[in-house]
Amino acid sequence: MVNNKMVHIRNAALEKQSDDHFHHLGITKNSADLRKMFGDIKFLCMGGSMKRLKNYAEIFAKELGISMSDNLSTTDRYSIYKTGQVLWVNHGIGMPSASIIIIELIKLLYYANAKDVVAIRMGTSGGIAIPPGTLVLTNGALNGELIDKYVQYIMGKKILRTSVFDAEVYHQLYNVAHQLQLPVQIGKTLSVNDFYEEQTRMDGAFCEYTEEEKFAFLNHLHKLGVRNVEMEALSFAALFNRGNIKVAVICVSLLDRLKNDQVLLGHNDLNEFEMRIFKQ
Repeated sequence: MVNNKMVHIRNAALEKQSDDHFHHLGITKNSADLRKMFGDIKFLCMGGSMKRLKNYAEIFAKELGISMSDNLSTTDRYSIYKTGQVLWVNHGIGMPSASIIIIELIKLLYYANAKDVVAIRMGTSGGIAIPPGTLVLTNGALNGELIDKYVQYIMGKKILRTSVFDAEVYHQLYNVAHQLQLPVQIGKTLSVNDFYEEQTRMDGAFCEYTEEEKFAFLNHLHKLGVRNVEMEALSFAALFNRGNIKVAVICVSLLDRLKNDQVLLGHNDLNEFEMRIFKQ
């Protein structure tokens, strides 16, 4: 009987391999005692930036008085830091980059016999009709077609994957933010594959829509319950869902897209907003 709390994979081909090489992490299944290293993991805290995730890990370890590992990845693609039962991992920008590290982390935790794991994306985003600095907890995500599915193309076929965000987890995070008196909302997220045109920005190298069309689209998103726009939530949830890992996504808004296209925050404000995610 399959333990419904264990991390899952579904790939019979792996059973035929004597070893498994995680190319983007520089780790192999047989190169270390994965159960000893990662079997106790309960939380995956992830975000785009290597520097930001390392900073979070350092602060977390210091505040709890626990040790922090060296970077456990041996490549320059991604970084992994371990503090107790928490892994801090950067996923780069966008769903393709995120999907690569997510797949390798799922396999890593599966081989480690990890269970009861929660993955939390701690990111930045553009808000819709919310002030900069507002935290958004995702309760559902839409793709560029405004459908709540993660799209994959496999052998010429379009595959739609469901993305579920764990209500218990995001409500717990909401309560923490409320207790800390941080501005926070629960809402849907538009999760797309581009920073410029797919987000209806007008400051990119190309723009083939009018300002009126842009605002009509953003206001339509708001009516659908969308409160922010980013580039990872759909794949983050869909892939971890398949691995039997609970998911939450919390992003801080760096601007209100009904007022600006460009992020014009000063260094201090940007750092303060990014730390709001960590305080969760």
